[in-house]
Formats: sequence, structure tokens, C-alpha cells
Amino acid sequence: MQAPTKRTPLSLIAKEKLGKTARQLWQITKAFFKSERRVRARGLLTVLLVLSVAFVGVTVLTSYAGRDLITAIEKKDTHAYWGAMGWYLGTFVVAVLINVFYRVAEQSLALLWREWMAQHLIKRYFNNRAYYRLRGSDSIDNPDQRISEDVRNFTLDSLSYALMVVNSVMTLIGFLGVLWSISSTLVGVALGYAIAGTFMCFVIARRLVGLHYEKYQKEADFRYSLVRVRDNAESIAFYRGEKREHVDLFHRLSAVVSNMRSIIVWNRNLGFFRNSYNYLALIVPILIVAPMFMSGQMPFGVVTQTLGAFAQVLGAVSIIADNFEGLSSYLAGIQRLGILWDDLDDFDAEEERSAREGEHQLDATSTRVKLDKLTVLTPDGAKVLARDLCFELTSKQSLIIMGASGSGKSSVIRTIAGLWPCGPGALERPALNQLMFLPQRPYMVPGNLRDQLHYPAHDRRTDDEEIRKVIAMVNLADVLSRVDGDLDRVIDWTNVLSLGEQQRVAFARLFLRQPKFAFLDEATSALDEDNQRRIYELVLASGIGFISVGHRETLVQFHQRVLQLKCEGEWELSAHRW
Repeated sequence: MQAPTKRTPLSLIAKEKLGKTARQLWQITKAFFKSERRVRARGLLTVLLVLSVAFVGVTVLTSYAGRDLITAIEKKDTHAYWGAMGWYLGTFVVAVLINVFYRVAEQSLALLWREWMAQHLIKRYFNNRAYYRLRGSDSIDNPDQRISEDVRNFTLDSLSYALMVVNSVMTLIGFLGVLWSISSTLVGVALGYAIAGTFMCFVIARRLVGLHYEKYQKEADFRYSLVRVRDNAESIAFYRGEKREHVDLFHRLSAVVSNMRSIIVWNRNLGFFRNSYNYLALIVPILIVAPMFMSGQMPFGVVTQTLGAFAQVLGAVSIIADNFEGLSSYLAGIQRLGILWDDLDDFDAEEERSAREGEHQLDATSTRVKLDKLTVLTPDGAKVLARDLCFELTSKQSLIIMGASGSGKSSVIRTIAGLWPCGPGALERPALNQLMFLPQRPYMVPGNLRDQLHYPAHDRRTDDEEIRKVIAMVNLADVLSRVDGDLDRVIDWTNVLSLGEQQRVAFARLFLRQPKFAFLDEATSALDEDNQRRIYELVLASGIGFISVGHRETLVQFHQRVLQLKCEGEWELSAHRW
């Protein structure tokens, strides 16, 4: 008989998740207050703490001014009434000023935190090409949403809840003294009532944290599907794929709605308790002080002060119970950002990457591309695409990689570029800034035609005559005429240019940049044979060494050697007679 599997208690799982979330919150917060913006951040935080203490002090003074005002009215003392009214209105004016400056300082600190955190994550997102490695990640969905929306919510909510806790502590200190001076019983009742309410809120609505985490994911998936339809509108239209796409969107929308229904149900349960809890809180202090007033032990002004002080203490201690719904969403947001933060840390290991490149003899001063018994693998290492691959390419030389679809032609280029890890063997190539990779579908950046041709350099300056000469070389004069010869006109190049024109733009970038080697991955697949011949003749005349990936037999004539990839990692290298 098989022994029963031991299960981890849900309470232990919840504690582990809470502990991890707290650790992630501490890491992110500590990094901000130790960053280059620490002086301004700490200054704004100090201002907020001072204003918080001042506001609680003014609130306590207001409670005493209100007590004296009510007592003067009860006793019909006109002189005392006007004196108390002056103090009462004076505290209001001070409270308004404090509130306004407090809000400005809070928003300024939240904006500073968001700016730093977004910049920090964006930098790490591009560091070591993490954005490429995160594609299709099981643990991180929609990193774009996490960096934009989740960061914004996190900074606002973190500061809001942190200040809420500080204000609650200050309020508790200030008004516990007021309650104690009236009745010690009130202090015990307020603390016991708030603790019991917080515990019940946690028991009833702890499921909300997980539901809010799912909400972020499902909302992001739905939005991404809409973006995907916009980016692939032409392909969908050609395929007449409207029904398939709208069915997919309906399914994703259904997932969003189903999740929201669950949140509504749990919020309903929490609402029943919270409303009962808040209404009962109005009665509890009256049950204690009403008999004391009716027996003549205190004036009516003290009764009103007691009700206000009890509400302040109860609100301070019930901070979790009163904000459990928002805290659930906040904790889910921390978990999403924390996972991204931790995973990006994995890709920040520059030493490991450098060591790995050193193992494969990468030399930034090299003038050749050489593979010596190099094994090309899939990123997970599960499949060998080319075993013990050997070839050498020097300046002005060329090679074409051919083979059946899925044989790993593009994978060889990815391995040389460092996008995929290398298997056993040696790899030698120049520095990446001396290489240029032209994919089948070039990336069109926002901006003008000059920006397109200079990509990825953002600060490069080239003479207009040279640019126009290159445009004419790659047969893009028609594109230039569409903007009336204006190199600085901004249009939507992705939708304006055909794929063939985009590929010619990529070659214009190549000729302007003049790297040592070029890697052409189906880079002329959308060109007719005349334009293809023209482009390859220009590449040959430029003296740039290049490796092509392609299927067309007409490409072979432009290359000195042919690398044929076969099944199960086998390959064959042969010379082509010019």
C-alpha cells in the first residue's frame, strides 16, 4: 500500500508567499532610496513625515477645540463660544495648508520613484538582451505591462500605504491619550474591536490576492490580443481570419469577465462584513460613554470628542480591514514586479556572460568569422542542429547556408550573434558593432527616413548627398518621392512600405554603416530576381564579408561556398564555382 502524499498546509504556503512578497518590496524600496536620486527622495520623505506629524497634532487640537465649542454651546457661554470658534476655525486653516502641501509632496515622491524604477527596469530589460530571452517565458507574461502600468500602480500604492501606516501610528499615539484621559475601557475596546475585525477580514477575503494576480495577467493577455490584431491586420484580412480572431478575443474577454465575477463575489462577502463592522463601530463607544453622560460624569462636549477620538483610533488600528480589497490588488502587483525584478537579475550576470564568451574564444579584434567543431543547439539544449560545424570566413568572402525548413539555418546565425548559447567547440568573430544582421522582416522604427537608414545608431550624422546616393543604389527613389524628397518627414513606415521596400531599406542601412561582416537571413525573400541580383552585386562590390540564409537556388551564384545542413546535425560544406 502506497503511503499518502504529504501536502503542504495552505497557511504555510500563504506565509511563504507573504514573506517573499515582503522581501521583494524591501529590495525594490531599498534600491530606490540608495539610488542616484536618494538625496531628493529622502528629502521629500522627510517632508512627508514632518507634515504627517503636524497633521495629527492639528487634528488632536481640533478635537479639543470642538469639545470646548460644544461645551460652550451647551452652557450658553457666549465669550467661551467665540473663543472656541476662533481656535476651531484656525485649526481648519492650518489643516488645509498641511493637506495641500502633503499631497504635493506625496505625488512628487511617487513620480520620482516611478521615473527611477521604470528607467531602471528598462535598462535591465535591454541589458544582455533580456527582452529577447524573456520571449515566451512561462514565469513572466507581458513584461511591457509590468514596466508601464504595474510600476505606476506600485509606486503610487506603496507610498500611499506606507504613509497610511505612518499616519495611523501617529494618530494612534495622539488619540489613545485622548481616550485614556476619558476612560481606559475605551482604549481596550477600540484595540480589541479593531484586531478582531482585521482577523475576520483576512479570513473572509484572503482569496482576493490570488484573484487580483490573475486579473493583471488576464487583462494584459486581452489587451495584447487586440494589439496583435492591429499589428497583423493585413495578414488576417488576406486569410479572412476575422472569425478566428474574434473568437479568440471573446475567449480572452470571457476569462477577464470570469475573473472579475469571482472578485465581485469575494468583495460582496467582504462588503457584508465591513459594512456591519463600520456601522457597529458607531454604536460601541456610545454604549460606554452614554451612561457616563447621563449620570453627570462628563459634559456633552466630551461625548462628541470621545466619538471622534474612538473613530480615529479605530481607523488607525483597522487600516488592514478598511483597505483589504486595495491591499489584495497591491500585493498581487508586488508579486508581478518582484518576479520580473528577480528574473532580470538573472540576466544581469555580466561576469558569467563574459566567461561564457571567453570559453568560445570571442575576440573583438578579430577580422574573421571562424567556427571550429562548434555544436549548434536549441536554447534549451534539447536538440542538436549542427554537430562539430567548421568553416572560416574572412573579409570579402561569402557563404550561403541552405537546407530543409527547420534544419537550423537561422540558428547558426543566432549562435554567431550570441542570441543563442553555444554548444561545445570554438567560435571566433569580430565585435558585435562590426557585424550587421539583416532579418527577413526588417524593423521599421518610428521617425523620419533618415532615422530609418541610420538605425540602430541614434546620433549618427551622414551627409544628405550620401544618403540620397545610397537610396538610389538600392532602388528606393520612389520611396523618397513619396515624402517629396524630405528626409525629415515622419510617417508610419511599417504600413507605408511594402516588405520588399523594407528589405531594401535594410540594405541601405548596411551600405551606410559598412561593417566587416553581414548576415542575411532570407533578407531578399520579398525582392524580384532583378532587384535581388542588383542588391547582391552591390554587397559583393562593397567588400563586406557576408553569410546568407536562403532557399532560392538563384542565390548560390553570389556566394563562394555553400553550407548544406542535413538531418540529425549533419552538414556538408562545398565550394561554388563562380
